This record gives sequence, structure tokens and C-alpha cells, in this order.
Amino acid sequence: MNDHNPRPGAFFTCMTFLLWALFLTCIGLIAFFHPASQVSHTDSLFRINSLTLIIWATVSFFSAVVSTFAQKYLIGFRYYNRFSCLSFGFTLSVSLLVFANQIVLFLLAWFLMGYFMSRLIGINNKWGEAREAARYCQRHFTCSGLSLTAGILLLCFYTHQFTLTGILDQLQNLPFAVLLIAALCIIVAAAIQSAMFPFHRWLLSAMTSPTPASALMHAGFVNSAGILLTLLAPLFYLSDTMTLLIIIGGITAIIAQFAKLIQVNIKQKLGCSTTAQMAFMIMQCGLGFFNAAVVHLILHGFYKAYLFLSSGEEVERVSPKRQPHGALNYLEAILVCCLGLLGAVLFAWLTHKGFKLDGSIFLTLIVAITVGQAMDNIVKRRELSILKKAVIGPIIFFVSIGLYALMYNNATQFMQDMPMIDHPEPLSVLQIVFGVIFLIGFFIMKSGIYEGFSWLYVRLVNDSQPYKKTVLRYKKSLK
Repeated sequence: MNDHNPRPGAFFTCMTFLLWALFLTCIGLIAFFHPASQVSHTDSLFRINSLTLIIWATVSFFSAVVSTFAQKYLIGFRYYNRFSCLSFGFTLSVSLLVFANQIVLFLLAWFLMGYFMSRLIGINNKWGEAREAARYCQRHFTCSGLSLTAGILLLCFYTHQFTLTGILDQLQNLPFAVLLIAALCIIVAAAIQSAMFPFHRWLLSAMTSPTPASALMHAGFVNSAGILLTLLAPLFYLSDTMTLLIIIGGITAIIAQFAKLIQVNIKQKLGCSTTAQMAFMIMQCGLGFFNAAVVHLILHGFYKAYLFLSSGEEVERVSPKRQPHGALNYLEAILVCCLGLLGAVLFAWLTHKGFKLDGSIFLTLIVAITVGQAMDNIVKRRELSILKKAVIGPIIFFVSIGLYALMYNNATQFMQDMPMIDHPEPLSVLQIVFGVIFLIGFFIMKSGIYEGFSWLYVRLVNDSQPYKKTVLRYKKSLK
């Protein structure tokens, strides 16, 4: 692992400084434009709007944190300089995606994101498993790009427009069949990029990347599907594919949560967790709350970047032992359920969502599940005394709900220039039926009933395995 340049050079230091400067600049612009919500500027090649500034601030922050972390973490890594160049290229490609208005630039940015990320996954090209993981992931990213290209070019052909703003202005004049086909192609592209079932295996196979690259991937790359869906939100309303987004997200969320429970590797657990969180983000888009999806991808980025960069603290050398059963007793289960419902009511009161018979009911349901899981993790920690739980629980409960509601309200106000970013879908029978099935699946998972079904365990183990060529097949390459 020795290298002629084991320490960061001037380029890496300058890049880190530039990323922090870009982040602070974006924060300043957001603070300046937020009260008026008048930041939109569009021409034939580029456009700047509220979403552009939000994503620029987000991706520059995560990239700056990862770059700062990597300066010490990757000392002695022979591909240090290559990592810095690829990370910077990935950051620029994501920034271009939300900046581009011209279709060619927009599609180029999507393909470049996949290219840079696959190179980061296989950065150690002398490691056979890393090479195979890079190829496997690149195939998925290419399919995603081709599907997106097919959907966008179909819209270009029928609208005779070659800018995103031009296409969005002409969507209402297109035949329903064209809208439906284009929307399905774009949904497939988003599903692949965010590792939705059955495309989730590429994410589980991408663990050959260095930890800083994994943090960048899970905090930024997989979130790009939420950006894509938000940019093209009117298309999914007009094509009646919103319920499809709910179904895709709901099924994947349940499968990923089940799969996470049987993982023993910390990075595999985080991979399944990312898939589940991206599924919730897709569901929020399907409910008509693209603003909530943007907030979700930002919060998930903070959470997952921290978990990956601190994952080494979870690794310790211990003798194998039987893990204690994590099931709650009846009183604890009732307490968790009540706190989850209270969290949903508090969120609904702070945001004025969830009191009408529309998609906002499901949004508050997602909040209830999230709060319930957080309280479940606190209640199950046996090392905490009852007094500590009584103090820590309410603090986390009220602070987290308050911050989420604050971010949601501010994002909604700031993104007023975006079309249909807060347009809840009316309730349908199909949505209600799927919501009931989703809840049943979630409670089966949390109650541990699934442990009595060996066939389910075997199926989950098989479905959560990485691509076979990325696991210990090139022993000679390690010499």
C-alpha cells in the first residue's frame, strides 16, 4: 500500500478549500433569497432555481466533509490522488445535473455521475473483486442512463423542445400514451439509481470502495433519483404514475428492512438501510410531496455519511457469542406505538399536513414509523437506565420532530418556484389497500414473527447477497 505520494498534495488541499467555500457561498445565497423565494434564472443552457442552490449546498457540504476526512484516512493509499480527482469529478457532475437546462448537458451529467461512481467503487484496479464490482455497477448505471435517455428523448421528439423548461411547458399538450411511456422509462432510471428492488444488488456489491467513497455514494449518489423525480414532477402527475412510485417504494422498504435484520457486516447493514431510506423517499414523491423527498435526501445524507465515516468504531475483535433478543415487551411496544402516533400528530400540527383525506395521511404515517423506530432503538438499549431513557427519549423526540418540521416548512416555502412540489394526491382504494399491506408487513418485521419462517430467512439471505464475482474470487490478486 506504499505510494510515492502518500500524503495529500496541493490539489487535494485546494479542492477541499474550494468545496467548503462553495458550501458557504450556497448557504449565503439561500439565506439571501429565502424570504422572497425569487432565485429563478433560466436560459437555453443553464438554469438556477431554489432546488439548484439546495443541492449545491448539500453536495458541496458532503464532498467537503469526505475530502477533509480522507486527507488523514487515506494517507498511504496508493490511489490517493486518483480518489481526489474522481471525487471532485463526481461532485461537479451532480452540480451540473441540477444546473443544466439543455437536454444534452442534463443527460451527460447523469452518465458522468455513474462513470465517476463506478471508478470510485473499483478504484483499486489491482483488486479483482473491485474490478468486478466496478463493471457490475457500471452496467446498472449505463442501463439507468439509457432508460432516462429514452424517456427524455421521447418527450423531446413530441414537444420539439430540447430544454427541461421547454419540455415541462409542453407536457399538457402530449398524448397520454407518450407521457406514460416516458414516465415509465424515467421511473426505471430512478429505481436503478436508488437501488430499488429488484435493482438493489448493485449497491450491496459496491462495498469494495474506500469508506470515504462509500459515504459519498450513500449520502449523494443514490439520492439523485429524488432530484430527478423532483425536476420532472409534473410528468408523473399527468401520466398517472404516482401510485406506481408508492408501490415501488413501499415494497422495497419492507424487503430492505427485513434484509437489514439478517446482515452481520456493518457495511451491508448500511447498504440495506440506504435502500430502505431511498424507498421512503420514492414513496414521498409518489404521495405528491417532492419537497419532503428533498428534505429526506438531505437528512439521510447527513445520517448516512456520519454512519459510514464512523463505521470503523463498530468493528472490534470479539469472540462469537449469541446476540440478545431485541424484541420489546408489551408495555415497551405500547409505549413505542404511542410515541410514534404522538410524533405523527405533532408533525401534522407543525406542518398542517395529515388532517385531510389525501396523500398527507401517508406522509404522517411515514413520520410515525420513523419516530417509532427511533424510540424503539432507545427503549431496547439495555445499558440505559429507566431514568436515562426518560430523559433522553423526550429530548430526541421533540428535537427531531421540531427540526424535521422546520426543515419541511422552510423547504416548502423556498421551493415555491418549482412546479407541483407540494401537491398531495387524493386517496384511492389502491393506495389504502397498499397502505394496509405495508403496515402489516412492517409490524411483522418489528414483532419478529418472521423468524419462525425458515423459507423467508433463506429468501432474504439470497436476495441480499452481493454479485457473486465481487466476493473472494481473486485470491492471487491480493498477493
